[in-house]
Amino acid sequence: MNMNASPEDRRRLRGILLALLVFLPIVMLWGSLTVTVPSGYAGLTFHTFGEGVDPDEAPLSSGFHFKAPWNKVYEYEIRQTEQMEALEVLSSNLLKINMDMTVFTQPEYEKLGRLEIERGRSYEEKVIRPAMRSVAREVIAKYLPEEFNTTKREQIQLEIKNQLAAKLAENYIQLNDVLIRNIQLPTTLEQAIERKLQQEQESLEYEFRLEKAQKEADRLRIEAAGIRDFEEIISKGLSDKLLKWKGIEATKEIAKSNNTKIVVVGGGNDGLPLILGDN
Repeated sequence: MNMNASPEDRRRLRGILLALLVFLPIVMLWGSLTVTVPSGYAGLTFHTFGEGVDPDEAPLSSGFHFKAPWNKVYEYEIRQTEQMEALEVLSSNLLKINMDMTVFTQPEYEKLGRLEIERGRSYEEKVIRPAMRSVAREVIAKYLPEEFNTTKREQIQLEIKNQLAAKLAENYIQLNDVLIRNIQLPTTLEQAIERKLQQEQESLEYEFRLEKAQKEADRLRIEAAGIRDFEEIISKGLSDKLLKWKGIEATKEIAKSNNTKIVVVGGGNDGLPLILGDN
């Protein structure tokens, strides 16, 4: 320090040196004193001189945070993620079934500390995928392959979802949804199912034809019965006198025609009028 400097200059110089002594370490250690957690993530503080991650300590939310320079912060994605797995499983009759399973999961926010301590950040490979394989094999082993093409498919998917949700919850993971796609049955079984469906279709068509023929037979029987009843009524209602009367009325009408010349009343064998035409 210049001994010829004024007291004010010396005080200013001491202030600058003091500021450098205070702020220079802060600037140099700034990166280790702060942390910024990205959006969609949470942070877990690892206490270097403590017991590591405290499972009961609240995670750091996304944004800017201060921390001790000797501590670390582990980032965990807390958004929903997707895991897909191609599975080969056995049905109840030991036939192989290939299918694709997709699950949508996310870690339980309040239990991130326990997830880190007990399972680690690679929990997808250590927990989710093994659970998918285990539950799928356990559930599908109770069903026949042909039941996948019936209404039981939704039941199977729901059963897988419920069991998988319970298993993942034990590992501090939340299951949001399960999708089962691209189910491939054995070729021989698919052909057998197609033949069965074809036979069922032919059976339905045959039943339709029988029903149609039955209805046509019923219609003909009803029509025949109507004709028979009509003839019976007519035969009972007609008499010789009525027929003669009707014949007389018809003869009178014919006699009015210009082509009729001679009408002999009672000239016929049955007592009806006899009509003689012009020769």
